[in-house]
Amino acid sequence: MLQGNAIIGQSGGPTSVINASLVGIIHAAVECEGIKSVLGMRYGIEGFLEEDIIDLGAESPRNLEQIKNTPSSALGSCRLKLQDHHLPDVLELLKKHQIHYLFLIGGNDTMDTIHRVEAYAKAHDYPLVGIGIAKTVDNDLFGTDHTPGFASAARYMALSIQQAGTLARDMQRVDQFVVFQCIGREAGWLVGATAAGKKLESDAPHLMCFPERAFDRTKFIADVKRCHQQYGFVSIVCGEGITHADGSPVSASNTQDKFGNVEFGAMGGTSAAMALHRIISDEFGFRGEFQVTESLPMCAADRVVQLDLDEAYTCGQKAVEHAANGTTGVMVAMRRAEGSQYRCEYTTAPLSEVAVAAKPLPDEYINTEGNFVTDAFMDYLRPLIGEMPSYARLAGIPIKH
Repeated sequence: MLQGNAIIGQSGGPTSVINASLVGIIHAAVECEGIKSVLGMRYGIEGFLEEDIIDLGAESPRNLEQIKNTPSSALGSCRLKLQDHHLPDVLELLKKHQIHYLFLIGGNDTMDTIHRVEAYAKAHDYPLVGIGIAKTVDNDLFGTDHTPGFASAARYMALSIQQAGTLARDMQRVDQFVVFQCIGREAGWLVGATAAGKKLESDAPHLMCFPERAFDRTKFIADVKRCHQQYGFVSIVCGEGITHADGSPVSASNTQDKFGNVEFGAMGGTSAAMALHRIISDEFGFRGEFQVTESLPMCAADRVVQLDLDEAYTCGQKAVEHAANGTTGVMVAMRRAEGSQYRCEYTTAPLSEVAVAAKPLPDEYINTEGNFVTDAFMDYLRPLIGEMPSYARLAGIPIKH
């Protein structure tokens, strides 16, 4: 078993349960015989390159227990795209601090970072165990049934659309439509999750626009007209990254982040929801709203799903367990066990199969019209987010004239 120090980092956008994974790693690492000290890189790999390193083993048990239930990224995050010229500096710092265990909690690009650092260390005969711990509200990582953070974000969006949909229903004489935008650049998992609070056909949402389906303006207008005639108002949920058939963003955003990804929402100065709002207003003359939640589903501690928190913590512990057994170059993954009762088994996925690429919402989870989810998706989702509330309606018994 390797003897040396371990370092933990967090990258990309946070989740409401990302710190549970952090604490899971710390708790397991301080008990691991091969790990001497447990270090933390402040602000991800960017902070590590600046040698901004802290001693996580010095944190009190009480503080760690509180951190476990704290939203956002306790270590701080970054979106630095690791370049080849960074790798020699990373290796020198690993050697300087006698780090032989690298744990990074993140999404697609973070898995790519671990993969490249671990491969570079191996090529230069430096013993390094690199393990990834999944986190992303987008649920777009390959190799795992779902990602820690998704369930809580899905519940956040489902509750938001359920409650705001009730408002939209009752305000239909004022606002005839509302458009909600979900995060998830290339994957519509959160878009689909908003259906979880729907009890009746007339309940919100009525229409969904997925990044997995090309946006068809003519069909969209026809769908809006049909729903307005049928329900008296229209509730629409769209993914931030929906595109036209030619691949151009519906948001018309040209702003890019450090990874070359198109920036959507506030970061891009525009949004898909705003574009859809304009289309509906111009076509029908309706008054309506658009709502962009942005980072709120990533940090809503008041809507955390306990199952999500528990699984995030366990993923952290499993990462150390795999590292202690000499496993490297993998991400801790979850596999849904067969049977009518939900149960999750913990396994691994090779970083080479996880890095960079985004897992889309499967075709069987989107209806043939491309504007809503299927029952199969709801069967997948419900065990993860728990029971949704039900709200009462007036009986509406008219008086006799």
